[in-house]
Amino acid sequence: MPFWPSPISTSDVARSGLRLGWPSVLGEQVWWTEDRPDEGGRTTIVHRAADGARRELLPAPWNARTRVHEYGGRPYVVTPAGQVVFAHFSDQRLYLHGDEPVPITPGDGDRRYADLLVHGDEVWCVRERHADGEVTRSIVAVPLGAGAERELVTGHDFYASPTVSPDGRHLAYVCWNHPQMPWTGTELRVTRLADGHSWTVKGGPAESVLAPQWKDDSRLYLVSDQSGWWNLYEIDVHGGSSRALHPAEEEFAAPPWTLGGQPYAVLGDGRLAVLHGRGDLRLGVLDPESGQLTELGVARSGWDPALAADGTRLVGVAYGAAEPRAVVRVETATGAAEELRRDGGALPDLAYLPVPRPVELPGRSGRRVHAYLYPPSNPVADSETPPYVVFAHGGPTAHAVAALDLEKAFLTSRGIGALDVNYGGSTGYGRSYRDRLRGQWGLVDVEDTVAAAEWLAAEGLADASRIAVRGRSAGGWTVMAACCRSGVFAGGVSYYGVSALAPLRAHTHDFESRYVEWLVGPEDPLVYAAREPLALADGVSCPMLLLQGLDDPVVPPEQSTAFADALSERGVLCTYLAFDGESHGFRRTETRATALAAELAFYQQVFG
Repeated sequence: MPFWPSPISTSDVARSGLRLGWPSVLGEQVWWTEDRPDEGGRTTIVHRAADGARRELLPAPWNARTRVHEYGGRPYVVTPAGQVVFAHFSDQRLYLHGDEPVPITPGDGDRRYADLLVHGDEVWCVRERHADGEVTRSIVAVPLGAGAERELVTGHDFYASPTVSPDGRHLAYVCWNHPQMPWTGTELRVTRLADGHSWTVKGGPAESVLAPQWKDDSRLYLVSDQSGWWNLYEIDVHGGSSRALHPAEEEFAAPPWTLGGQPYAVLGDGRLAVLHGRGDLRLGVLDPESGQLTELGVARSGWDPALAADGTRLVGVAYGAAEPRAVVRVETATGAAEELRRDGGALPDLAYLPVPRPVELPGRSGRRVHAYLYPPSNPVADSETPPYVVFAHGGPTAHAVAALDLEKAFLTSRGIGALDVNYGGSTGYGRSYRDRLRGQWGLVDVEDTVAAAEWLAAEGLADASRIAVRGRSAGGWTVMAACCRSGVFAGGVSYYGVSALAPLRAHTHDFESRYVEWLVGPEDPLVYAAREPLALADGVSCPMLLLQGLDDPVVPPEQSTAFADALSERGVLCTYLAFDGESHGFRRTETRATALAAELAFYQQVFG
């Protein structure tokens, strides 16, 4: 099958990844971060002045990225005076931006900072220390001028979302301990700053509490999944009484893989700008007193969970099915929206872009599985039943959204359809849906991914002999496991995927070092051998392409090389590509272009 001609090149896709994120707003001024794929993937901070002038604050080699939890998060904060404090990637110190950035934290090399907020003349934040083979975290105060940082809260394994009461007397924050993850069980705690007395306000081992913000000196807003859905609540921090602001079988938050996100924002009139929905999150305004939720009607299909507000002005990163991610400013009083910056350059003709369609398909044991279908799209389309690629997202506690993705358009414009599967365990559909994966990783995700391929064939959407599967990180695990357990796929593509559980537990970073206990169970050689792709490699009969960054601290390169060696020993066609200087997620233009070209060549081979 010759692929259709397409105007979307590997270079177009590789250069499209500005990864706009982390907006801030102060009056008419707006800040956000942008990646620079052409500059080694570094991240800069962009400032938009009141007159609309846009300026890059950090020239190369400055790189605004934090490595807390390795996944990082919001790498900067803006002071009330409009100054910027940011974390520099190479040394992880905090710097105060000026004509030349000035460091305000020690240069000992063992400290990382995230979740920054300005309180008086200090930055309060989560600090992560790596010393003597141990990782510890606390909430600290860092002076903007001279002086030593001081610990405010310590004693838990993890912290997130520090926020100070309006009167400055109390600090609220989210915390949790191993083996919990922030979407399985967290506590919302409050510390009285005068004497350090702390108490738990809400949460526990079976409740995920996220994103606290003060309503007044004694009440907090927060997100909790106590109902089975991440909904918004108001709680009295002294009496503990709480009420749901708008009970709904929808999510008002997303899993906090990174620190510093905010799924809602308090507006100047006391209302809340909120994100809510299933799968994609829509933008609305919630009256916390009446519970009335009003859609803002901004013409976008979804928003990233990182809102910022000042008065009635709201800034966020929105996306659409045929529009790239963009920094958008919304005047909540009128609903007027203004696009301040969009990802990438000019888009191809809309005829080359797929229109995603949400679908529910039958899974095993009567389960329903959510997915997004991207049919091939090209003006020269023919009537031949097309090949398809089933996408398995990473996480695995995450979900795919219906956003414009030039990587998918690169395939669909050439006649290859895509099906992005939110297998059991995905977020966006309530706690019971994501709990399907508890103890079942390598089973439920694989069954749902295989069921998706079978559904494509049964519906006549795809040629049953030409369906491949691809995924990144935890999605790479699903790809390998699916190719081990099923013969439905013509080929599999794994980006930095997991192949063996015990080595992952031993060598991955601290944040996820106990995650396998929830996903599979305590270490048991028999259970692990029955689940992990490396032990099941004899079941693979289709060609595979494995791609890996050699500086990956999350999934070490040995995970891919061991699986590649196991397939080669059996005579199964396997191509392994490794990239120096790349971590968990490829950031450089040349790497992304090379990987995509290799993937297209692989599909030409297995579909041809």
